[in-house]
Amino acid sequence: MTTKELQKIANEVRKDILTETHAAKSGHPGGSLSAAEIFTYLYFEEMNIDPANPEDPDRDRFVLSKGHTAPGLYGVLAEKGYFPKEALVTLRHIGSFLQGHPAMQDTPGVDMSSGSLGQGLSAACGMAMAAIFQNRSYRTYCLLGDGEIQEGQVWEAAMFAGARKLDNLVAIVDNNDLQIDGRIGDVCSPYPIAAKFDAFGFYTIEVKDGNDFDQLRSAFEEARKLKGKPTAIICKTVKGKGVSFMEDQAGWHGKAPNDEQYAQAMAELERAVD
Repeated sequence: MTTKELQKIANEVRKDILTETHAAKSGHPGGSLSAAEIFTYLYFEEMNIDPANPEDPDRDRFVLSKGHTAPGLYGVLAEKGYFPKEALVTLRHIGSFLQGHPAMQDTPGVDMSSGSLGQGLSAACGMAMAAIFQNRSYRTYCLLGDGEIQEGQVWEAAMFAGARKLDNLVAIVDNNDLQIDGRIGDVCSPYPIAAKFDAFGFYTIEVKDGNDFDQLRSAFEEARKLKGKPTAIICKTVKGKGVSFMEDQAGWHGKAPNDEQYAQAMAELERAVD
């Protein structure tokens, strides 16, 4: 797909995120918006997937380790055709298959239930190892938050991945520099992120603007060529990207827009892509 086509899809994913959280009156828009381009590139360009066959054993796998950003994942799944977009307004409602964190039992296209921070990379390592044991060619992608990587289990999984040389595994860090309590460097700094992954045996790629599709394309193409090591792609992004009053504001980590804010945000996104 062209960069322009991907930008239009990412803009729709952003609208979906706002629609979901507004309808639920809860949820996590900030970190969902920062990863809109990452979600879009993975599902529309990078991964070998088919919405008509979501259980294909040879499909690429995706683990949303920062599971609270489920609105972003649900948005891109709906845009890809895994389920009707009309379902998005049922986010977090009783009986809905779109709960506040991804549930693989209920939601088409979700490969791993997640939400307890720090655990997703371990599950992704298991999927990557399974591909090797079963002699399958699928790749596994895991999206982590930069606040999430303060969790120790992330680094246990990284140690395992490096030791086992899981070159079919790609860890992606959404480095928007904010978590619920503020700047990640002020709360419990994980910096330098790339150097840490490198120390555990990863090949690291730093993306200066993780909201830029050309830079994402370059990074994922580089990762695909690599053999003998897992890859970590560290993407510098903007929390709340695309909505002026949400951008780079920790307060929008886990707060839904009210009616007035929703209208303003949707109007901004309507104007964002020609």
